[in-house]
Amino acid sequence: MALSQPTPLIASDDHLAHDGLIELVGGRPVRCYESPERATVIRDALLATGDFALETPVEHGHDPIAAVHDLELIDLVEHAWMDAIAAGHDPGRPLLPDTFLLREYAGRMPLEQLPTARHDRLGAYCFDTATPIVAGTAVAARAAVDIALTAVDRVLAGEPLAYGLCRPPGHHAGHNLIGGYCFYNNAAIVAQSLVARGAQRVAILDVDFHHGNGTQQIFWERGDVLYVSLHGDPRGIYPYYSGYATEGGVEAGEGATLNLPMPAGTEGDAYLGALDEALVAITDFRPDAPLVLSLGFDTYHADPISNLSLRTDDYARIGSRVASLEISVVALQEGGYAVDALGANAVAFLGALREGLPDR
Repeated sequence: MALSQPTPLIASDDHLAHDGLIELVGGRPVRCYESPERATVIRDALLATGDFALETPVEHGHDPIAAVHDLELIDLVEHAWMDAIAAGHDPGRPLLPDTFLLREYAGRMPLEQLPTARHDRLGAYCFDTATPIVAGTAVAARAAVDIALTAVDRVLAGEPLAYGLCRPPGHHAGHNLIGGYCFYNNAAIVAQSLVARGAQRVAILDVDFHHGNGTQQIFWERGDVLYVSLHGDPRGIYPYYSGYATEGGVEAGEGATLNLPMPAGTEGDAYLGALDEALVAITDFRPDAPLVLSLGFDTYHADPISNLSLRTDDYARIGSRVASLEISVVALQEGGYAVDALGANAVAFLGALREGLPDR
């Protein structure tokens, strides 16, 4: 039964100043695939259907972020750009680390031994050369968190589905690390917020092409949050060092991580087979909270930085299959870089999800 009322679409223009982004790929500076156009295209396509109602996010403050991320990481995201400008950094160039702290090599070096200026310690908290900081980054990252938390507020208030158009995305950000275009882990912050509000079992389903290494890290030792990820095989694809099927969590979190990596060229039917396995795991976990969905469209066959082969009609099938869980959903945008197809893919997925969810 289709939902009778428009679905909340939580979005903000604060992300627009997170622009002019450059990353290093193979030592070469290139324009980031993560761009403001991604969010604009999705928003416009969803609103054009008449099935979504645009809402602005409510500010939720610092505490929900601090419940997931290291305070020093938050401080760095908030102030690295200002420190760099004060030190003479060219405001026309994005800020990227040039030296990385390998924690296993350095040992437990106390923070007092790191440089005072935040931009000089960026490499202690960033794991790649694809996560540039510009003047608008901190505001955009905070707005993305507020979007995600406003979406969960709406679902807890009775909406079967709310869609948070988060930009920047979040699932690569760990407790004390930024990377993969991500600064704060929007999905993890929502999951922790649900736990703080009384949930005992929260499930995160991640259908972005790239493995959500940050989400996995945050909940690796916890059994109250199930993390299930479908993604491209990390052997030869970002983030390279996580997302293998053997990774299942440790201590209280043993068995609470399920990775389903898929080979290059995987098409819709095979993807749906893996998704069915993911949905069985979620059903067996018996979540007592809305499903947190890390939603990426970079599984599309023409995505420039991915290697799966889904088509637009596959997203409708995936959305219908997720709706079969018959639990409310907080859908949060992650990746997807084939800009010309993003609108159609979002409409296909979220339209089918709306169609399949029970009305309130």
